[in-house]
Amino acid sequence: MSRRFQFCAAAAIVLAASCGGRKEAAPASAPAGAKHVDAATAGVVSGRVLFKGDVPQTIPIKPGTDRVCVDENPGGIVPEELVVDNGGLENVFIYVRDGPNGYSFDVPTEPVKLDQHACRFVPHVLGVRTGQPLTITNSDDVAHNVHATPVSNPSFNRSQALKNMAETKVFDTPEVMIPFRCDIHPWMQAYVGVVDNPFFAVSHDGGRFELKGLPPGTYIIQAVHEKFGTNSVQVTIGPKESKDVTFTFQ
Repeated sequence: MSRRFQFCAAAAIVLAASCGGRKEAAPASAPAGAKHVDAATAGVVSGRVLFKGDVPQTIPIKPGTDRVCVDENPGGIVPEELVVDNGGLENVFIYVRDGPNGYSFDVPTEPVKLDQHACRFVPHVLGVRTGQPLTITNSDDVAHNVHATPVSNPSFNRSQALKNMAETKVFDTPEVMIPFRCDIHPWMQAYVGVVDNPFFAVSHDGGRFELKGLPPGTYIIQAVHEKFGTNSVQVTIGPKESKDVTFTFQ
């Protein structure tokens, strides 16, 4: 076998692995005797995340010289680190940090998708369960790379040089929020909240959020923003009860 053939075969294997993504095994199933949520008695916590103070002016970022980035963003790229709509702060990750113990929650097998589209990460903030696949894709006809820098989970930095390339990752340890960036286009940033329960949301539509299906009990609910840090509240809900809470960042 010629050296040239060996090189091409090895390159083809690497490229196929990058395009198809690498799927990792999910964590083991829940221990015997764990409780499941009774939908007949589950409650809801909903509310808003508010921003207090003057909203700084957002200056669009010039998208460099890549033709795709320039054509997709003729007016520049508006940063998403501070999005305020009618007094509500968006892109805040809200989740149950602590609550009733002893419950088991099935891990979804359907992947959560983080896309690179129009030289942005879409969505800017998202949540995924421990053990659930996260698929990162490149929908642009330009090279990107996916550089994740978690603390409690393994970091990774993978190139996605071609359109429609994909990479699938699984996080085994809860961690909020994991930064993602593209080293080729430094304005491209995203944040992923990894949690071990299904009770999480990202604020939208003027800072609104909803956590459904909570079993009765007392919870610590935490809101996390990439720029303003964390804010927590304790909430107790009874059977079929709904509670409204408000988080304020300034």
